[in-house]
Amino acid sequence: MPKTLETGLGTVTILEDVIATVAGIAAMDCYGLVGMASRHQVKDSLTELLGRDNPGRGVEVRLHGEQVEVDLHIIVSYGTNIYEVAQNVRDKVRYVLNETVGIEVDKVNIFVQGVRVASER
Repeated sequence: MPKTLETGLGTVTILEDVIATVAGIAAMDCYGLVGMASRHQVKDSLTELLGRDNPGRGVEVRLHGEQVEVDLHIIVSYGTNIYEVAQNVRDKVRYVLNETVGIEVDKVNIFVQGVRVASER
């Protein structure tokens, strides 16, 4: 069920996949985050085989009427404060969704799925 926003000029309908993509891009911009953990391994494996990037990987969006809930399954960098990384991701995702999509997120749930040594660039 897509999110519908009523404006003075008409109706804007936003699919859950769009919200997941925006949330995934916002999360990957945070310090201490190495990657997103896949929740739909078959779909993400096919996407990787086709050479496409999936910014919504590891993100689940649930809409309950006017309420929006986002689950992020993340992998953090070894040596960082996991709590601080999770808080930064939560704040960034909430802010970006509010500013770019125009929706208020009621809950941002963070699930730390693993810890990985970040590769040197």
